[in-house]
Amino acid sequence: MRYEVVDGVATLTLDKPDARNVLDPDTMAALSAGLERAGEDVSVRVVVLAAEGRAFCAGADLKGASAASGDSFTDAGPLALVAVLEGILDCPKPTIARVQGHVAGGGNGLVAACDFAVAADDVHFAFSEVRVGVAPAVISVVCLDRMNRRDGIELLLLGERVPAARVAEAGLINRAVPRDELDAAVARYAEALRHGGPQALRATKQLLRKVPGMPRTEAFKWTAEVSAHLFNSDEAKAGMMAFLSKQPAPWVGG
Repeated sequence: MRYEVVDGVATLTLDKPDARNVLDPDTMAALSAGLERAGEDVSVRVVVLAAEGRAFCAGADLKGASAASGDSFTDAGPLALVAVLEGILDCPKPTIARVQGHVAGGGNGLVAACDFAVAADDVHFAFSEVRVGVAPAVISVVCLDRMNRRDGIELLLLGERVPAARVAEAGLINRAVPRDELDAAVARYAEALRHGGPQALRATKQLLRKVPGMPRTEAFKWTAEVSAHLFNSDEAKAGMMAFLSKQPAPWVGG
């Protein structure tokens, strides 16, 4: 996996196109390390998950799994995937999946875990697990949270290969765009995100993650505390002053 930072955007690129960017142990370890690195780098404002080749990610390493004899397959692989997905979900920086190639199996989890996902409209997606005798177990946690209920049932149970427009309709990705517009679409999201304060974006990601599962009274209590903390912060004071003086916020150019 390659790690590059340009103009505040950290790009993590899956670079095993001949292996269809499968989620083997080395790739998952590199992804987890890259996500941690980007999260800790104060110069990074946005994280993009990208890939090389015809496939974005074909999911689990089926060759490695099929080589396991009897019941010797362990939970190490699934737990490594859990670590990657949690690394994306918990990343304090906004994340964007740039889907240039086909997606299957666990690759759908990478896409779903990102805050934003844009795919070229000529790529296809498949929850192919049922077609090889397993279930989309780990990735269901993130994918079902994104997709409409009926669409999730259809896509996960049938395991059919469908176009990007279909998964956009289902809610798995934000947009399917012509291939020659993919980079521009990702850049538009990244540029828009740069206008948000770093602290404010981190807090908003926490809200999006926590509030839906909280009891109402608890949610109001916690969000009131979050609001008070943010309004009293240096970032908010600088942002409001810039807004009132019709100037760019100090972090926009950073």
